[in-house]
Amino acid sequence: MNSPGAFINLAYFATAVLFIVGLKRMASPKTAKSGILWAGIGMVVATVVTLGHPHLGEMGFFKYFFLLLAIAIGGGAAWISGKRVAMTDMPQMIALYNGMGGGAAGAIAAVELAGSEHHGGVALTLAVLGAIIGSVSFSGSLIAFGKLQELIKKPVRFPNQHLLNLGLFAVTALLGVYIVASGGEAGGFCIAVFFLLALALGVSMTLPIGGADMPVVISLYNALTGLAVAFEGYVLNNAAMIIAGTVVGAAGTLLTQLMAKAMNRPITNVLFSNFGATGEAASVGESGGTLKPIEPSDAGVLMAYANKVIIVPGYGMAVAQAQHKVWELCQLLIDRGVSVKFAIHPVAGRMPGHMNVLLAEAGVPYDIIYDLEEINSEFPTADVALVIGANDVVNPMARTNPESPIYGMPILNVDQAKNVLVIKRGKGTGFSGIENALFTLDNTRMLYGDGQEMASQLIATIKEV
Repeated sequence: MNSPGAFINLAYFATAVLFIVGLKRMASPKTAKSGILWAGIGMVVATVVTLGHPHLGEMGFFKYFFLLLAIAIGGGAAWISGKRVAMTDMPQMIALYNGMGGGAAGAIAAVELAGSEHHGGVALTLAVLGAIIGSVSFSGSLIAFGKLQELIKKPVRFPNQHLLNLGLFAVTALLGVYIVASGGEAGGFCIAVFFLLALALGVSMTLPIGGADMPVVISLYNALTGLAVAFEGYVLNNAAMIIAGTVVGAAGTLLTQLMAKAMNRPITNVLFSNFGATGEAASVGESGGTLKPIEPSDAGVLMAYANKVIIVPGYGMAVAQAQHKVWELCQLLIDRGVSVKFAIHPVAGRMPGHMNVLLAEAGVPYDIIYDLEEINSEFPTADVALVIGANDVVNPMARTNPESPIYGMPILNVDQAKNVLVIKRGKGTGFSGIENALFTLDNTRMLYGDGQEMASQLIATIKEV
């Protein structure tokens, strides 16, 4: 037990326990902050123990110095960006950081494949698999970041694009098989081409996917990153990497499946269909009705005298940073005896749990936040449903129009409320480019303007009533 190896394995086991406990506590908003701290402590333990590993002592002073310098630069950049990033930009940051994880796994694989000391067949195979998966996750996540940051404003599509992707995958896989068969002696040029093709595959796979599907794509790449890390952990005989990668991969896979189910679409449809085209309006059989605006003063009176109000937030609330004003509005209604609840769709926003994070930041109690299955039966009894920046997740065409690209997708039954108020910046389509039939229903009224400004005007009206 006094040997360094036994101590290191014990520390890695403790790290795994801390990761799992942290992940478990992240499952609830009430304990999520402590869960992040537990997982962070686990990462610190793993990093410190790894830095003290006897093998690292063989590197020499300068290599060790540059290793610590890289950690300092990376940690400092993460700390600064984490402090400064706006909550509305959180999806982009998640995509970027997830890509860094995949890139790190790919870099480890590159060192292993190009090194002079090669592992056995199983380890070499896993190194190649980790290289492919990590590289695809890295470049694909960077494209996802570009789309969410609106650096890439439209999907890039061209004829036979799926055949190109298939060809890239086939050639990359064949090169991987050759590297394994050669026992790692394939040569630097072959390995470089192998990585370039894997990176190109991630770019080519992600470019045609529309912005509306980015939450699922981010979740999928998160799962791939975890899998790549687990593979490389086996190659390095590092238990902490194996366990952490497996946990992340499993959690990401489950989340991806849940989100795809929430959209009623298989993962293959997300990756290989043309749905989710940012900025491209889809004519899917509009209701033919007219949009009916309402003044904030009238909307405020309607809400003030309601018995039950259901708030449905979407990405528009995030853009307007209106969550604090919305909660202030809700507090006024609650003080008047109005029953207020929040309805969250699984894919609302641009990353998993985006709306929950925003509401938690504003101090909204978790016990009045409900998911789709819990709240849908209550819409018929709601006097007012207030939609703030949501679009596709409240579109009744998902139930009524078989020709709609979102037909069959579970939605929030906002249209069944007695009155529907929609806060929207303009008359354009949502992020997927699909017209919303909810906006032209007889019981729907439109509040055009910035979400925070409209919420402020509703607050002013309710205070005067």
